[in-house]
Amino acid sequence: MVCPMGFGTNSMNLPAIANENTLVLSDELNHASLVLGLRLSKAKVVVFKHNNAKNCEFKLRNALAEYIHKNGKSPSKILIVVEGIYSMEGTITDLPSFIEVKKRNKAYLFVDEAHSIGALGPRGRGVVDYWGCNPRDIDVLMGTLTKSFASAGGYIAGSKALIGYLRNNSAVYNYGTAMSPALVGQISEALRIICGEDGTTTGQEKIQRLLRNSRYFRKRIQQLGFLIYGQEDSPVVPIMTFFISKVVATGREALKYNLGLIAVGFPATAITKARARVCLSADHTKEQLDQVLNILDIIGDKMNIKYGKNPFPDGYIVEY
Repeated sequence: MVCPMGFGTNSMNLPAIANENTLVLSDELNHASLVLGLRLSKAKVVVFKHNNAKNCEFKLRNALAEYIHKNGKSPSKILIVVEGIYSMEGTITDLPSFIEVKKRNKAYLFVDEAHSIGALGPRGRGVVDYWGCNPRDIDVLMGTLTKSFASAGGYIAGSKALIGYLRNNSAVYNYGTAMSPALVGQISEALRIICGEDGTTTGQEKIQRLLRNSRYFRKRIQQLGFLIYGQEDSPVVPIMTFFISKVVATGREALKYNLGLIAVGFPATAITKARARVCLSADHTKEQLDQVLNILDIIGDKMNIKYGKNPFPDGYIVEY
């Protein structure tokens, strides 16, 4: 099911999926659209440690026992909500572990693939493809169409029963405007390219190039002494500055070199964990990445934001 707005895909569909009789386990760093949707649903929400399936299960069982004790019955459903790649952390979710937790506790699993669809996995099919999991083990797959598809809106994928239910009960589907033919055409063509149905290898080449760019940039930025979050395969690279004043100054200084950095602070992050976020593209060349790294090296020294350690031995050359 396609929706005209990515943020609304979460915030308006979750109230249709969950209600006051639902127990929800939500990652502490879930996107604001997920948080808003869960608040609107009036579900009992329990927050667990970031990307920690063990803590999720521990919180789930405690919350379930508490719910039964308080209400004299079990919740109508248990829903676990996670993201594929966390947009401010660069973390790739430990999907196999969450699937195990879901199955052991007879819960449902909601995965937000806004940053992972079209960017992860050998076929570019997202975090499910990356881990080699069965898509049917995820009950609700959500994603945006603004990033890998270069269009607008979002989607919900799931069983026929789920989609049929949402078409009747989702506020964004019933009251949102229809997507324009131009946007739909862009999405369709992007999908054809990613899947190789356009008769070329462009999609596969871009997927491999994005992975190469991600690994190269992450290793080099660490070599320069910056502290970053996330796994090496993630194209989302948060460069930690911690201080809001420093991230603002870093962003302004970067503009002097014609480099646009996404400076992020509170409330998008914790007030003491400001960061500059770099989102890598398959179309970035090695020369462009090296140019950005050289600029960041200068700015890092000037702003004194090199909080990391070089994990590579002296003289180590990062191959592209």
